[in-house]
Amino acid sequence: MGVGELAGLLGAALAAGWVDAVVGGGGLLLLPAILLASPGIPIATALGTNKLAAVAGTSTAAYTYARRVEIDWRVAGPAVPLAFLFAGGGAVLAASVPAAAFKPVILAVLVSVAIFVTFRPQLGAVPRPELATPKRVVLAVAVAGGVVALYDGLVGPGTGTFLILGLTTIVGADFVRASAMAKLVNVGTNLGALAVFASGGHVWWAAGAGMAVFNILGASIGARMALKRGTGFVRGVLLVVVLGLVARLTYDLLG
Repeated sequence: MGVGELAGLLGAALAAGWVDAVVGGGGLLLLPAILLASPGIPIATALGTNKLAAVAGTSTAAYTYARRVEIDWRVAGPAVPLAFLFAGGGAVLAASVPAAAFKPVILAVLVSVAIFVTFRPQLGAVPRPELATPKRVVLAVAVAGGVVALYDGLVGPGTGTFLILGLTTIVGADFVRASAMAKLVNVGTNLGALAVFASGGHVWWAAGAGMAVFNILGASIGARMALKRGTGFVRGVLLVVVLGLVARLTYDLLG
């Protein structure tokens, strides 16, 4: 790998850390950058290396948020270890289930999300604690720690976005608090998937460590910006990331 390719990877890791810390979806930037920098790299190795960088950034963002934002541990507490298990299971399935099979469904969901967020400007603007009933808390744990975590291990990009939207709609968290809880769950999903990829020798450790440093820097900047600018800023970035995911999946399907 040349100096130019390495610089591109580090820049992508920085940007991905920022995006991940605010709304998730950093894999949309970093995973393609890894594949472009190293043509011929096995997809499992690209996914594993991406997880190595991502777990460093999400851990940094989770710590930054947890110091400043009140976390609903009824959701985050059980969802994190559950996410570790389900993301690991998704990573195991990734070798046998083609991600392309899920793309049309994911695309339809993302288009629905973009429409929903656009025409519901009050979504996530203020917390709605009355929604956090015991049944909804259990549902949020199942969706975040089970369904979304499985998706993260299997496919990946957009996990943080799905977590934020799930936590906002199910338990009424505002966007900043939902982002804080999403980062904690995302640490679990990244660790679970990384453990599986690493056990199979599918991690590019040297380059991954360098990307992790830049991912941490981007995550630290992103989390602080989200906390400072509030829910309106997070909502705007969320829409941009969702539209970016829609464009990327549409390109993949048509291509």
